Parts: sequence; structure tokens; C-alpha cells
Amino acid sequence: MNEHHTNIRPSWDEYFMEIANTVSKRATCDRGRSGCVIVKERQILVTGYVGSPTGLPHCDEAGHQIKTTVHEDGSETQHCVRTVHAEQNAICQAAKRGISLEGATLYCRMTPCRVCAMLIINCGIERVVCEKKYHSGTESEEMFAAAGVQIEFFSKEILQYDRQ
Repeated sequence: MNEHHTNIRPSWDEYFMEIANTVSKRATCDRGRSGCVIVKERQILVTGYVGSPTGLPHCDEAGHQIKTTVHEDGSETQHCVRTVHAEQNAICQAAKRGISLEGATLYCRMTPCRVCAMLIINCGIERVVCEKKYHSGTESEEMFAAAGVQIEFFSKEILQYDRQ
């Protein structure tokens, strides 16, 4: 009897998201081990993961560098500012290599933060695919909508960071 194994090929979005998750394993801050892949015409242009600037100590070695942000409504959140975000690192790699990101798709683990969203818009990236929603990603979603950048989510699950 001939056994047939059916190989279920991932969709292009699933494929690139799996790669983004693999890239995230290189991240050096455990508050958000995030990775990102930027793709155009089904070809990977660049990748990036969360980590300190080249030559500076990583969270995994030196601990977090926590800053508190006070928001308009009086609420406070804490963020580690030692690292460069995955999206920012990928964009920097493109700049170093002279690669245009215009018309590209960015794959990442969660809704990009406000600063990353602004950079994504200005790079000409047209589509952002996130694995999950970030707990305070509404502002980024609104900016993408206003700028005509498509944003899609694999899951409606919301990723909540610890407030420590």
C-alpha cells in the first residue's frame, strides 16, 4: 500500500510570518522578543529583531533600561528604551544596503508602535501583516488608515506586556 503524505503548504503570509517568528529568536530584550521581515514581490528584502544598537550592551546582559511614559489621560506605562525595535532595525538594514522599501509588505509579531508606524509610512511600505494586536496599537492603526497603509492581523488576540 502506497502511503501519501499530504504536505500543506503555508500561504505566502503564513510563510513570511513563520520567518519573522524565527528572526525574533535573535532578540535580546525579553519584554518583547519581536522580529520582522520586509518583503516585496514574494522576496525577502531585509529582516530585523529587537536589540541594542551595535556595540552597546543588551538587556539580556545589562538588564532593562525602563522609562515611564505619562499619557494625556494621566495613565502611566513603562517601556524598555535600551533597544531598537525590530521594524526600525529592518529599516536600518535597508538603508545600509541601499534597498528601497517602497511598495513592500512588512511582517511582524504585533502592531507596530507609534514611532515604527511613522517610519513604515514614510518608507513607502504599503502593507503591514501582524500576528497579533498590541494592547496600545490603536494610534498606529489610525495612522496607517489615514496614510493608506493596509494593516492585517492573523489573530484578534491582544498581546499585553507586563507593566513591571
